[in-house]
Amino acid sequence: MSRTLLVAPASRSVGLTTVCLGLVRAFDRRGTRVGFVKPIAQRGDEMEVPLMRAGARLEPPEPIARHRMEELLASGDDQTLMEEVVSICHRAAEGSDVLVVKGLAPQTGMIYSTRVNALIMKALDAELVLVGSPREQTPAEIAGAVAIAARGYGSIAASHAVGCVLNRVCIGPGKCAYDAVTFGPVAGGCGDCSGARLSEVEIVAYREALRAENLRPLAIVPCSKQLAAPRVKDVAENIGAKVVREGDFARRRIQSVVLCAMTVPNAIKALGPGALVIVPGDRSDIILAASLAVQGGMYLAGLLLTGGLEPDVNVMSLCKPALETGLPVLSIAEGSYAAATKVGAMNPTIPVDDLERIEASMNWVADRIESSWLDSVAGTPRAPRLSPPAFRYRLVQVARAANKRIVLPEGNEPRTVAAAAIVQARGIARCVLMGNPDEIREVAAKQGVALPRTVELLDPAEVAPQYVAPLVERRRAKGMTAELALSELSDPIMVGTMMMALGEADGLVSGAVHTTAHTIRPALQVIKTAPGCSLVSSVFFMCLPEEVLVFGDCAVNPNPSSEQLADIAIQSAASAQAFGIAPRVAMLSYSTGSSGTGEDVEKVKRATELARKARPDLLIDGPLQYDAAVMPDVARQKMPNSPVAGRATVLVFPDLNAGNVTYKAVQRSANVVSIGPMLQGLAKPVNDLSRGCFVEDIVFTIALTAIQAEQGASQVVPATGG
Repeated sequence: MSRTLLVAPASRSVGLTTVCLGLVRAFDRRGTRVGFVKPIAQRGDEMEVPLMRAGARLEPPEPIARHRMEELLASGDDQTLMEEVVSICHRAAEGSDVLVVKGLAPQTGMIYSTRVNALIMKALDAELVLVGSPREQTPAEIAGAVAIAARGYGSIAASHAVGCVLNRVCIGPGKCAYDAVTFGPVAGGCGDCSGARLSEVEIVAYREALRAENLRPLAIVPCSKQLAAPRVKDVAENIGAKVVREGDFARRRIQSVVLCAMTVPNAIKALGPGALVIVPGDRSDIILAASLAVQGGMYLAGLLLTGGLEPDVNVMSLCKPALETGLPVLSIAEGSYAAATKVGAMNPTIPVDDLERIEASMNWVADRIESSWLDSVAGTPRAPRLSPPAFRYRLVQVARAANKRIVLPEGNEPRTVAAAAIVQARGIARCVLMGNPDEIREVAAKQGVALPRTVELLDPAEVAPQYVAPLVERRRAKGMTAELALSELSDPIMVGTMMMALGEADGLVSGAVHTTAHTIRPALQVIKTAPGCSLVSSVFFMCLPEEVLVFGDCAVNPNPSSEQLADIAIQSAASAQAFGIAPRVAMLSYSTGSSGTGEDVEKVKRATELARKARPDLLIDGPLQYDAAVMPDVARQKMPNSPVAGRATVLVFPDLNAGNVTYKAVQRSANVVSIGPMLQGLAKPVNDLSRGCFVEDIVFTIALTAIQAEQGASQVVPATGG
């Protein structure tokens, strides 16, 4: 059986589910096969299996019913209960290197949770991980409380160094009003409590206090009100509100709740980024004031109209510009105070469809777990694999080490500003936001983004003149003059491209508001392709449940020739290898092997031959149908001797039509995260964004760009040399 960890609470309301999710993520992203099980059901834990399914793509077995456990305990039949627990855990552990077992949490009427957890630990020969959460306790006090809980597990626990995770640690005792069973912003909130505010001195104090009690500190996880922030959609569902205007209610998060019954001047002072404004439905003055604030760039979460009243149609007409930004509007029959009370009492459990919050919570914990302990528990996996979490984690770590300067020409675009703040705070890259600095700061403030001081703000209009002469020099053969160069440099993308050309920047990311052609054109004119490369192509990293596949080319070349397809295959294989994916290249077609004929099939056959000839060291095969490329059972029937079929990691599509349709179908229908497109073949990295991209997409694209800059585009060797 795999190595087993029993994760159990040291007290009530410690965030046990979140810690289990974080442990699973921490092991998963290092390539360890990890399983999870909750062997005994409890009231209120119905969402655990769906959360594990959504966040970790695991399918834990059904737990033993609570009444079954209590019947066996009442009859003194502990042995049968543990036999059933062991059976369930063995099923959950199949194929795993590490099994995370969630212990019982104390609930009303349950006085035996520690005893049952101790029985489980003994039956599974599990290592104990206790989770505590300081409640206005000093480091010494919480460490003492966890040590007392550990002694409840008897001599087995006493003979081992019990691991401890401290969760929801605030900025010193008494400084945070966070309550695990209520919605923070209404109940008093976490103030400014976050990981950025928990100092290293405080973290060390907690670690030393735990060690003094013979407890091994595995993670000190700060409190974060961002992780508790529900969507407007969640509030609507929890309190039974009517949706007047849906807007962007499935993505907007509530950072605070403002109860507005005061005059307009005072109400305006209370408005802030992420605020849910609770207001009587007949207070047209406040509703209009809130709408004007939204039109001015304030990112309100939404409006909750109370008293069963809705504004006059003419008032709503005046609010139309604000509503068109995606501002959600809800309505409820109760009065304002009752509505605020309902919001404050809503269930804090993360909804299963809130993938963003699930991901953030898992990573928040996983980022803080001691890496040496993870290594000691997991050892060496049976066979290394690159899971989607492992891939994303690798991107961040490698990008951090690269420490590159990345230019963002769309510097006053809200998603780009938010992404730059995240990238800078996490040390992924050094960002340059291009635009009017005052406008950028205003956008950040209205979005509620704390822009680090280390983010560089660069006004392209001020620096453009210094690039006129270098641009003329590079484009003189194309008729470039100083006047034309100054006109070209009115475009921030061209300014950013010239910064790269002169070695002042390492990479560029654009496309949130510009087309692909607009983003690439300056690079093709000034940066040009890498030595030996005949074209620029692209790949998407498709984060499937069990692995990451590389799709190319799905964004740039409409109808590549055989020679170009061969180039794309070699470029894509190099990109895969550079990002930790062992390249096994499938040249896709509607035919597998020699089963079909036709001009399109012949093109793929010739491309395969060219790619193999240029790079005999790579595993390349084709033509292959998609199912033959990725499904071992189909490959055994259609291409039994292929070194690629059934296990392809790089899939090269015959044209843009097939590639673009397929990647979007997989992304949307299977709810797969796709990272890209990442451009290949340029002498220096320039990457394009989708205009519908999210902040997370921009963050990972910046990371990709930083890694490309470190490796150097010249490492990509083309198939044909042409």
